[in-house]
Amino acid sequence: MRTALLQSSGRPGSAVENLKVLDEAAGRAAAAGAGLLVAPEMFLTGYAIGDDIARLAEPADGDWADAIAELAARHGIAVAYGYPERSGETVYNSAQLVSADGTRLANHRKTHLFGCFERDHFTPGERTVVQAELDGLTVGLLICYDVEFPENVRAHALAGTDLLLVPTAQMHPFQFVAESMIPVRAFENQMYVAYVNRVGQEGEFEFVGLSTLAGPDGVARARAGRGEQLVFADADPAFLAASREANPYLRDRRPGLYGSLV
Repeated sequence: MRTALLQSSGRPGSAVENLKVLDEAAGRAAAAGAGLLVAPEMFLTGYAIGDDIARLAEPADGDWADAIAELAARHGIAVAYGYPERSGETVYNSAQLVSADGTRLANHRKTHLFGCFERDHFTPGERTVVQAELDGLTVGLLICYDVEFPENVRAHALAGTDLLLVPTAQMHPFQFVAESMIPVRAFENQMYVAYVNRVGQEGEFEFVGLSTLAGPDGVARARAGRGEQLVFADADPAFLAASREANPYLRDRRPGLYGSLV
């Protein structure tokens, strides 16, 4: 499945403008033959927007979700995007996957919150593995800091995730995560990992870009730079099956030895 990674911070604080950016990117991605567009963490509203997070948060089936479902169906491309999700009085840092016909397929609430900023504005989610079927692939969702915990990614591998989508807001000086950790996560868990970042200065944070789609051989199929970009790479089920046959990590596990980890 050809996958487009939208590396952009959009227009922080304006869901209207970010929807326009997403719409334009979806059109470009679909025209280039992509079946999936992935946007960064909190793309719909912006990340470093303080108390506007709570003001702009909406339910997973809210008006903005409907608007994204409409643009996905209009362009004929699946879309994954980050946004602040409201459930009653609780606000989560969430990512949602919508199919190419506008059906909401999966919604993940970030389980591991990073730093005081996130802990002040969000409640952590409680489900590690959220998946959906898309064009013959089992697609999973994590968000940014979630992927830095190997247990999260291994749980996805054991549940059969083929392509792990990771909308992120990775900041300086942690660029080694995009450069080194993501390809290793893909290799050790025998899956594709699409890690899609914000860029530039936003409030107190400097986002480093470097979005990548890494394959099960640990090789980056696409790597963005430090500016706004739309980059493309393929997640190939046949290559994934051959790689899993050749690399026995999951078969050679000895879970009885790992009890002390939990």
